[in-house]
Amino acid sequence: MAKQQPTTVEVKILDKEYLVACPPEARDALMQSARHLDSKMREIRASGKVFGTERIAVMAALNITHDLLEQDTMSGAATAILEEMDTKLDNALSDTASE
Repeated sequence: MAKQQPTTVEVKILDKEYLVACPPEARDALMQSARHLDSKMREIRASGKVFGTERIAVMAALNITHDLLEQDTMSGAATAILEEMDTKLDNALSDTASE
């Protein structure tokens, strides 16, 4: 099966337009990502604490990365808790079955 050629998608971030190549099936995800980044950058700009588009972009990238890493850590912690609960449940059920 032939690979589809990337299409060019126009996204607008902080009132500036960018042309980004992406496969057609990734267009919606790209648009959603661009909206999320635009929103984060506008929040940072509105705070008045960071000046300059480049600095705003770096701060937005740091914030988004922090959020993703925090979700990953939370996911790992939740997995560990569920595995421990599963082990305890298995032990409790095997104790009950042997009585």
